[in-house]
Amino acid sequence: MEEQNNMVRIAAVGDIHVRETDTGKWKECFKLVSQEAKVLLICGDLTDTGDEGEAQVLAEELKACTIPVVAVLGNHDYEKGRHKLIRNMLQKAGVHMLDGESIVLEGIGFAGIKGFGGGFDNHMLSMFGEGAMKAFVQEAVDEALHLDRALARLDSMESGLKKIVLMHYAPIKATVVGEPEAIFPFLGSSRLAEPLTRRKVTAAFHGHAHVGTLEGNIDGVKVFNVARQILKKEGYPEPFYYFDV
Repeated sequence: MEEQNNMVRIAAVGDIHVRETDTGKWKECFKLVSQEAKVLLICGDLTDTGDEGEAQVLAEELKACTIPVVAVLGNHDYEKGRHKLIRNMLQKAGVHMLDGESIVLEGIGFAGIKGFGGGFDNHMLSMFGEGAMKAFVQEAVDEALHLDRALARLDSMESGLKKIVLMHYAPIKATVVGEPEAIFPFLGSSRLAEPLTRRKVTAAFHGHAHVGTLEGNIDGVKVFNVARQILKKEGYPEPFYYFDV
């Protein structure tokens, strides 16, 4: 891959849902993306059922990837309560696993969170009523705070540093359109969008909404739903979305 005008090409995908039977399925894809991009982002649902055996398959497949890999966990990775083990396994495999953390690669700042639900715009759930409802809303609030702190750390490193965010849940409604409206509150939250705009992020990538919409925008911040199922629907010949920063 040749860089033009000092641009850095990022590849992004979400919801790869690796299974224990997927040995050999991803190696060629990871070889190809290593030739086309400088950094690979994986936006959650790394495993299909949150099993460490699936994470081990992914770790082996990623040996074919020769560029830095940055990832966040998704809801599927939490299914069996083994998310910490999955995170540790992939970290040992060289993946930069972010959960309210940030990292600078190729001169670009990356911040990552899982995110959470809660709904969008005027239809966001409020912190009112039963304790369970308050806890649901608080989860999204906490995730937004974690993202803001990660972005603040990047801002403290270098003035004008370009910032990219990856998460699993959607920060805006536009990229979940296509899903049944009844489940919008479980696909993301507008609370995740506020740090993106205030911290002047260049772009954000997420997954989770398999039949949502590829691209949206909030106050000049580009937002992409790079769930593998979306990319396939849009006719991408390979399971990655490319973005030049």
